[in-house]
Amino acid sequence: MDIHAATVWEAISDVVGDAPALSHGNTHRTWREYDDRAARLASAFVGASLGPNSKIGIFLYNSNEYLETQYAAFKMRGVPVNVNYRYLDDELLYLLDNADAEALVFHSSLADRVLRIVHRLPKMRLLIEVNDKNGDGHATGHVSGSHRFEDVIAGHEPMSRIRRHHDDIYMLYTGGTTGMPKGVMYTMSALTKSFISSGYPLAGLAIPDSVRDIALAIKDLHASGNVQISIPGCPFMHGTGMWLGAMFVHLAGGSVISLQKRSFDAHEMFSVAQDSRATNLVVVGDSFVKPMIRALDEAAALNTPYNTSHLKIIISSGVMWTAEVKEQLLERIEQVILLDAMGSTEGGMGVSVAMKGVPPATAKFAQNPTTKVFTEDGREVQPGSGQVGMVAAGGNVPLGYYKDPKKSERTFRVIDGKRYSFPGDMAMVAEDGSLILLGRGSQVINTGGEKVFPEEIEESVKRVVGVFDCLVVGIPDEQFGQAVTAVVSLTQDGAVDAAAIISGVKSELAGFKAPKRVVFVSVVPRAPNGKADYVIAKELALEAL
Repeated sequence: MDIHAATVWEAISDVVGDAPALSHGNTHRTWREYDDRAARLASAFVGASLGPNSKIGIFLYNSNEYLETQYAAFKMRGVPVNVNYRYLDDELLYLLDNADAEALVFHSSLADRVLRIVHRLPKMRLLIEVNDKNGDGHATGHVSGSHRFEDVIAGHEPMSRIRRHHDDIYMLYTGGTTGMPKGVMYTMSALTKSFISSGYPLAGLAIPDSVRDIALAIKDLHASGNVQISIPGCPFMHGTGMWLGAMFVHLAGGSVISLQKRSFDAHEMFSVAQDSRATNLVVVGDSFVKPMIRALDEAAALNTPYNTSHLKIIISSGVMWTAEVKEQLLERIEQVILLDAMGSTEGGMGVSVAMKGVPPATAKFAQNPTTKVFTEDGREVQPGSGQVGMVAAGGNVPLGYYKDPKKSERTFRVIDGKRYSFPGDMAMVAEDGSLILLGRGSQVINTGGEKVFPEEIEESVKRVVGVFDCLVVGIPDEQFGQAVTAVVSLTQDGAVDAAAIISGVKSELAGFKAPKRVVFVSVVPRAPNGKADYVIAKELALEAL
């Protein structure tokens, strides 16, 4: 079927209009309100002469307004553009210019950055400012010529519903591991169908054949009381938070709760989850789950344990989630299913499932049927061969990168008549056909003639008692070419030294993989979505050494 997310959400709002759709702090929106507010905002976009394929930047923290803006863009066949709220002037200017953005919706606390660069964006037609407050409760920032978000909602009638095209573009900007951010393009129909085909089974729904079937299924689901309630702990501006935390759940008629704090707070997540009886939590690997385990233990020690009995699924994607940490979480939340999704903005490749009684694994994934692993010369890696190859995601392959045909040609390739995405992950194929993820090829360390994948060493380091987090980088070295160097943070009571860490790795891995040096830092550098910041880690290592 040809299908579009906005059309699905309109149908859902028609059958369960009074059901909750969005929550942020004390602000709650029903599906009817969600649809109405998005339609009013869509009218404002159209009134500013935006139309199909117009790019609309979203420079917001997690909030109801983020999802309302995206929905509004979908309604009028525009293209929402995720903008990293950590970007400063030059980065912000680059992305908005590269995306050909014609509108920008931003939080007022980010207004100073917008003010400094907006005059250099000749295509910008419309600025809308979402009021957030500073610690004193006063509104912060205001860009001359911008419109207040709530004034825009109040000042426009809802846009009439329209027929949308299956080949409307969806775009998500990704920073990748090298180079400047690129917009990864999908068709809305293909992306929506892929979300439904993978997300509906999680909600206990059959795959529908039409939007009418979707509406009927969602109506029955609400009547049964088995609706998903999702709390993304990671930002909407990244694929894990938006796709797994929001769009999957909204397409199944569920509700999405965004946390108020702008850095991850596990106590906030569990407190909100307890009050809302959330069913789904979305996180990014160990850097999120370790604080969650600590929060559960701290609450239990104070004899005020969190009620987690309503949780059904905890989903992670984007970085490695170690078996040991999965086990520790299952000891504390026994009924939950842990889904470890292997994927990137450029495509999904596999999934690892863990639950009580099913031993968890680190970096071992059941392949999607359309996933392959190829050597550099295009040969398919055979199960149990021990060969290392590049992971290729088939199926719903992106159209390409926006305005970058050369990078598109390198990343999205045809082999034996089938089109694949090569996001850059390296893997082996186990005897049983599962993927053994090694890491990104761009981060490989060449040391003494051997190739070393940082992720493998990082997981070994993190198993040393007293280590909280770790990234591994290659530092220039006269003898080895590159010296394996671990950038490590310790637990609150950690007392381990460099020698113990090196010895611990050598007890598990070949000696050449063990760090030659260890640099201790208070916090290992990661983005808000938990992904490794190897550039900063390398700078810290060089500075310390």
